[in-house]
Amino acid sequence: MSQISPSILSADFARLADEAEAVRGSDWLHVDVMDNHFVPNLTLGVPIVESLARATDIPLDCHLMIEDPDRWAPQYVEAGAGSVTFHVEAAAAPVRLAREIRAKGARASMALKPGTPIEPYEDLLPELDMLLIMTVEPGFGGQAFLDIMLPKIRRTRELIDKHGLELWLQVDGGVAASTIERCAEAGADVFVAGSAVYGAENPAEAVAKLRSLADAATADAWWACRH
Repeated sequence: MSQISPSILSADFARLADEAEAVRGSDWLHVDVMDNHFVPNLTLGVPIVESLARATDIPLDCHLMIEDPDRWAPQYVEAGAGSVTFHVEAAAAPVRLAREIRAKGARASMALKPGTPIEPYEDLLPELDMLLIMTVEPGFGGQAFLDIMLPKIRRTRELIDKHGLELWLQVDGGVAASTIERCAEAGADVFVAGSAVYGAENPAEAVAKLRSLADAATADAWWACRH
């Protein structure tokens, strides 16, 4: 079953509680945390996550595009996040960090920028609950999907299957009705969508349409047939 995680980076920050309600029925609410150091943008932090967690019953999926996630990631679990994603390019001790996130009660996820290969991190996969393949350069919403990431998604799914892991494979960046089927066919099963959801006239309907497209593509996908 495909999961859809609308990104509030594309929502109205002055109306976050209402914007969360607008995507009721979503599996997750994706929260992009940027520090203007790891990426050239500044968004929100722990206090907003705490407030949002109180305002919605949709679980929060926090994507930390920040320096020193080893220090800060646990605070996002304490703030109410159900899943916390750190970038392997920024983490000093990714295995220790993943275990700490899990120990605090959240799902541990690791993200890779477009230029970061998956193969060196094969041995880390059992320590994770989700792996995020960025399909744009992190930092800004509304970017065009990078088709050259599709083989990387496929290779990642092959590694997950090779080790028999129950590991979710998330994609983030340019995910829309025109791209989600290709991502699902390649092996992704969790999809972050920002402007494709919040730019729609009816965000909840946009979520349902994206899930339907992804489920249909998954049903015939090479990797799903093996399960």
